[in-house]
Amino acid sequence: MTARNSLGIAKAPAETRVVVAMSGGVDSSVTAALLAEQGYDVVGLTMQLYDHAAATSKSKACCAGQDIYDARRVADRLGIAHYVLDYEGTFQRDVIDRFADSYMNGETPVPCVMCNQTVKFRDLLKAAQDLGADALATGHYIRRADGADGPELRRAADADRDQSYFLFATTRPQLDLLRFPLGDLTKPETRALAQRFALAVADKPDSQDICFVPNGNYAEVIAKLRPAAVAPGDIVHIDGRVLGQHNGIINFTVGQRRGLGIGGEAEPIYVVRIMPDTAQVIVGPKEALLQQAFTVQNLNWLGAGEGPSEGLPVTVKLRNTQPPIAAQVFAHDAPGKLRVVLASPEGAVTPGQACVMYDGDRVLGGGWIERPSHQQPLNLRRAMAATV
Repeated sequence: MTARNSLGIAKAPAETRVVVAMSGGVDSSVTAALLAEQGYDVVGLTMQLYDHAAATSKSKACCAGQDIYDARRVADRLGIAHYVLDYEGTFQRDVIDRFADSYMNGETPVPCVMCNQTVKFRDLLKAAQDLGADALATGHYIRRADGADGPELRRAADADRDQSYFLFATTRPQLDLLRFPLGDLTKPETRALAQRFALAVADKPDSQDICFVPNGNYAEVIAKLRPAAVAPGDIVHIDGRVLGQHNGIINFTVGQRRGLGIGGEAEPIYVVRIMPDTAQVIVGPKEALLQQAFTVQNLNWLGAGEGPSEGLPVTVKLRNTQPPIAAQVFAHDAPGKLRVVLASPEGAVTPGQACVMYDGDRVLGGGWIERPSHQQPLNLRRAMAATV
């Protein structure tokens, strides 16, 4: 019987084809270098996701023109095959358009999750399988472990680099093929390996921006895609007073305090709700943001069984930078939804963001925070108290 190799596959490394998603950054480059050094049959795939000419000036965004060039240089250095795949059309449809539509719906989306869910782990996995790959490896900081019920996702060893929040939508069949060689490393250790492998990208800065949003101005991008998004409307206090006007709901997100363009209030004012149907931005004091119960939709469950048990204790993250907080999850009447009840009220419950659930360092799954259905702009103190 053939022993399992370091990727958990019952083949010799030389007989194991591993496709590596190469973004042109240091993480995916080191992933390819480590696997090539271990003797695997490594093939690099790089995605072209948007206009190549416009991308060449973007030095801090993934999958840009310079990044494609850098990925090719690393592949040449390692002596591995490398291919560039044009996913511009699917990226536009599944990521950029969904991003714009989510803002139009009064939500604050997470495009990196959308990209991982569709183009990277759906389309790229299919391309890897078409190439006869036994595994698709990425440079994400997350761990994959074999559990009693199959492969599990676990938080990275380095909590500061953990990317589990962005990968909650990874499905069980995808986990069968995915591998994450950097899950036990820190970023300094990865950069040290890049130096040892003499990779040209060893000192390349990490990508920081949303890749298709130049200069971080997402509202400008959405306005070009959806001109109706800049329709003016009222800024309304939760007590019913109209405090001012705005030039488009896409310029606001729940929890925002700065840049509201209003003044004269005795207490700091925050965005507490966005009403796309009436083009109203509802504002109020900080305590109006607090919420303890809410619904998530489009659930992806990676825990035991087909779904969580009623009243299952978990920890959740409501945004990537937030430490996990205690909660319980409950069944919902609608399929694919869960009701989440936090141990104490939080002010970061933002529609369109992901709610990711954990048991210790194991990723149990997650879903998207649903926008409350009621739309009345006045007397919202009472309405929000009843929101679940």
